[in-house]
Amino acid sequence: MQEHKTIFFKDYTPSPYTIETCSLEFIIEESSTRVENIMEIRRQNSEARELKLDGEMVDLELLWVNDILYSDDMYTKEEGAIRIPLDSDTARIRIINRIYPDQNTELEGLYRSGGIWCTQNEPEGFRRITYFIDRPDVMTKFTTKIIASKERCPILLSNGNLRGTATLDNGKHLAVWEDPIPKPCYLFALVAGDLGSITDTYTTSSGKKVDLAIYCDRGNEDKCHHAMRSLKKSMEWDEVTYGREYDLEMYNIVAVDSFNMGAMENKGLNIFNSHYVLADEDSATDSDFMGIESVIAHEYFHNWTGNRITCRNWFELTLKEGLTVFRDQSFSADMNSPLTQRLDDLRALRERQFVEDAGPTAHPIKPDHYMEINNFYTATVYEKGAEVIRMMHTVLGGEKFRASMDYYFEKFDGKAVGTEEFLESMQSQSPVDLTQFKRWYSQERTPTLRISSEYFPESAELVLKIIQIIPKNTKNQEQLPYAMPLRMALLASDGSEYALKTDDVTLLHKDVLWLEKEVSEIVFKEIATPPRLSLNRGFSAPVIIECDTLDYPFLMTYENEGFVRYEAAHRFGIETLEAMMSGEEANERYIESYGALLCDESIEAMFKSQILELPSITTLMQRQERIDVAAIVTAQEKLKQILAQRYFSELHKNIEILYDPSNTHIDGVSMGKRALKNRLLGLLMSLKEEPISAVCLEHYYQSRSMSERLAALDLLENYAPELAKSALEDFYNRYYDQTLVMNKYFSVLASSRREGTLERVVALQENRAYDVKVPNLVRALIGSFARNPVAFYDHSGDGFRFVADKVIEIDALNPQIASGLAGAFKNYPKLSTTQKTEMGRELERIKNHPNLSNNVYEIITKIFEAC
Repeated sequence: MQEHKTIFFKDYTPSPYTIETCSLEFIIEESSTRVENIMEIRRQNSEARELKLDGEMVDLELLWVNDILYSDDMYTKEEGAIRIPLDSDTARIRIINRIYPDQNTELEGLYRSGGIWCTQNEPEGFRRITYFIDRPDVMTKFTTKIIASKERCPILLSNGNLRGTATLDNGKHLAVWEDPIPKPCYLFALVAGDLGSITDTYTTSSGKKVDLAIYCDRGNEDKCHHAMRSLKKSMEWDEVTYGREYDLEMYNIVAVDSFNMGAMENKGLNIFNSHYVLADEDSATDSDFMGIESVIAHEYFHNWTGNRITCRNWFELTLKEGLTVFRDQSFSADMNSPLTQRLDDLRALRERQFVEDAGPTAHPIKPDHYMEINNFYTATVYEKGAEVIRMMHTVLGGEKFRASMDYYFEKFDGKAVGTEEFLESMQSQSPVDLTQFKRWYSQERTPTLRISSEYFPESAELVLKIIQIIPKNTKNQEQLPYAMPLRMALLASDGSEYALKTDDVTLLHKDVLWLEKEVSEIVFKEIATPPRLSLNRGFSAPVIIECDTLDYPFLMTYENEGFVRYEAAHRFGIETLEAMMSGEEANERYIESYGALLCDESIEAMFKSQILELPSITTLMQRQERIDVAAIVTAQEKLKQILAQRYFSELHKNIEILYDPSNTHIDGVSMGKRALKNRLLGLLMSLKEEPISAVCLEHYYQSRSMSERLAALDLLENYAPELAKSALEDFYNRYYDQTLVMNKYFSVLASSRREGTLERVVALQENRAYDVKVPNLVRALIGSFARNPVAFYDHSGDGFRFVADKVIEIDALNPQIASGLAGAFKNYPKLSTTQKTEMGRELERIKNHPNLSNNVYEIITKIFEAC
């Protein structure tokens, strides 16, 4: 049985030794890889007498210390490390070891993806390559020599700048790479294989030319051009917005199919999940194109926020990830529509992070303990972390935030630091004390602001009362009030805004309050008539708003601020659906307000597609004390049908106007028209009428855009399964040999709300296009099923048993992917008694499985501890 050990932030101490330089030589052979590792060690703690080097799944062959060959009795070998007696300030360690990339199904360290050798070292994969001090606060200059077959591996890549190549005997060749900038070993990268590529150049603002290349499987080169354009836009944006130039001679990206994460920001050699690089009009949806632009930018921005300045330990992960997510979201907003981007970010936050924050795996953005750090690459650390950065941007304003970032870059460049150093930089320009604000880093769960108001006509004043409701943490401990900005407005009957005049709280900007107290009472003066409240504009703080006096129809009609207008429609939809779930009729005012939005030609198409979206099953599940998926689905479908029947002609008319089957452009207008057309067609399809289904089938066959074909395929699968058969067969025959597109095919079928979905998913595991060792395919088929509330929560309990089987099976191959699947059980505490018994049985079976990984064990035990 594996030992399950918890690591605590309070136990962190700096490394007693550091590694100044590391010279690596890889000899890549078909069955194994020989690694020679020469390290220059420097002692940092004068009391240190023993050097510990981390290593896993590494066959140690030879070890020298200061040119003395050590025998086995001169050092200690233990599980996951070797310990070498070392009482000197400097030392030269030379190691020769062997590793087996073909056997590495966990995809950490050096492994093979198809015919490509590649690495993934964040967070602790480098120890699977060679013995090293594998921690982020040890920053090293790396030189890498790669030797391999010229026929099998004509492309040899590593970090930094290319310093030389040579042809050797026996059909081999070599390449030498030097990275002049110190980095932690988690940023080391190597790629070797037979790859196609596209190339370009970028000239920085100071006039330096940077060579750019994107590598992929041969035959996919034409699918890399959008990624290249996105990279060049990212480089320019970072220069203009943050004054950050690229610092090496080359920037390379490699796309691989087998990758646990989205992408990895290795210095000068980013390795990407191919999903976030490859795209063309025939195979990629609009959201795929947008995702590629965002992730390319994210990894490039890490060059400064993650690589040049990195985190000193993994508890500080949000230092680089939260900040870089904020930067990539800001980039995407500037490249596209700021409102559309903000709403997309918020929907993702609520669907993923709010659920996480409310469940048994809740944790602060800076956790104080972990069993397996891979489990903390979460929506909380990333997306909530970005919201914390955004609040600081709101507090400081754009100009002062930029000055604070300049301070951060200048003072901490080349260092491994923590969130305290980042907050120091923000405090240097902040108009308020950020001491209480730091609680966002150490507390978990989502706070609620309960807001009420009273208007006094005789004094023309409005009294606003704001109460912070702070949930207890997962250990049932009380938590403290936060400091936060709240952007708001008071609206007159025509939608115009009153000036906010108050002496009761800090008014950071003309419309931003600074809240610190558990209870705040704020008097606004010179308010001529009873105003409507416009709260948390732009989602200025990641909180839940409770306010009984919000006028949703008014805000849906007159509010000019996009988020509040969207939020009014969203909240009104929630209230309507919940009332229907309780047996009431659909709210007529909601139906009328929905129709007004539908018919409002002044609303831009993409925003209209977002504001007309009904609340999701996941959103409504979050609000239930006892989960009842069937009740949610019944209410949803009934409301769709009511809206479709009421506005049948308007929906038809709009669909005809919006539909342009030959348009595959990815500009904002074209994407907005497709998104809105698909939204409206979804409403009509809920009627399950043959003429509408025929239109949907026609859209599948006629459209050249993957967004429209895939939307039609999904609607047919759920509402017209007989017609879906031919479309699904056509889709499969067209794309069965394209893994990225087959991910979409598997996802549509595994997400189906029809009966028999589980049986079809089980059968699809035998499909020739499916491979359990490819994470994207597992996420598409098994992951989509686990996220399918209708099928997963089926009262038979078969969904629970199937996912439990898959968690156990995949844990033996790839624990990181298995732990992601295990998160499907997070709603265990909210189930009915019967379903809780069934799910509990499966959780026990997983927990008691021999040799269960730390990854899965940590998730399962947290779920149990919540009850």
